[in-house]
Amino acid sequence: MSLAETNLDDPVVSNDDAVPKGKEQRLVTLVKRHSVVVRVTHWVTVLCLTMLLMSGLQIFNARPQLDFGIKTDFDHPPVAIDSDKVDGKARGYVRIGDHRLDTTGVLGLSNFEGRPTERAFPSWATLPGEQDLGTGRAIHFVFAWLFVANGLVYLLWGFATRHFRRDFLPSRTQWRHIGGEILDHARLRFPKGEQARQYNAIQKITYFAVAFGLLPLLVVAGWTMSPGLDAAFPFLLHVFGGRQTARSVHFLAAFGVVLFVVVHVALVLLSGLFNNMRSMVTGWYDVGQERDIHG
Repeated sequence: MSLAETNLDDPVVSNDDAVPKGKEQRLVTLVKRHSVVVRVTHWVTVLCLTMLLMSGLQIFNARPQLDFGIKTDFDHPPVAIDSDKVDGKARGYVRIGDHRLDTTGVLGLSNFEGRPTERAFPSWATLPGEQDLGTGRAIHFVFAWLFVANGLVYLLWGFATRHFRRDFLPSRTQWRHIGGEILDHARLRFPKGEQARQYNAIQKITYFAVAFGLLPLLVVAGWTMSPGLDAAFPFLLHVFGGRQTARSVHFLAAFGVVLFVVVHVALVLLSGLFNNMRSMVTGWYDVGQERDIHG
């Protein structure tokens, strides 16, 4: 029976890795873990977030500081990435309040085409690589709306199929064992066998927080920086207390997403790159376990 002929709720068992009887044998048990909508919207999200982050850093470089409120404090911003000369040598730094951190070579001052260049984020982190605010904004605009459209498709499908209720809300049993799950993750022990058929409690809580908290905050803060959207929805400025606060929230939320992605990718690598990638490309996930086969 082929995978295409299999009921999505039924596991597909194969013992292609079979060894002589009486030996330990690993059964490959494939289960359908991700639907086509989840897989497509996942990879569109990956593309959009990559383009948005790099073009966003290009935009940030035009004014590399974070402010709060209505007006910009050009003289003493709460947070800034800049450069100056120390003992006759240019140095890059990040300043938070009255504290400075030397970041020469990465932030504030970095090489561009072989020359030290004063810019907040280096050329390899921005899109385009050279200083080009207009192109950066154009790229950001296109992928921002693609990101929103992709998110709406995912949300509509998720509510229609009860995906969020099933996969984003921990069960009572999972809540009772969440302490053990946290310890298992800290020890890099990941679910196997039948337990791997669905998201664990930590995954559900994290995905819920990102999908319904962090990403909407990122989007709405971005909208608040748009004069056109402010005119259509003037309450946005009042929600954030000013365009500069919205800009800072947008920037910090973006790096919250970066932190999530770093942890997410690390866990994908640690828990099995091939199996996880297969599930997000084909939908099929192996929950097989090693068993003793007796003659």
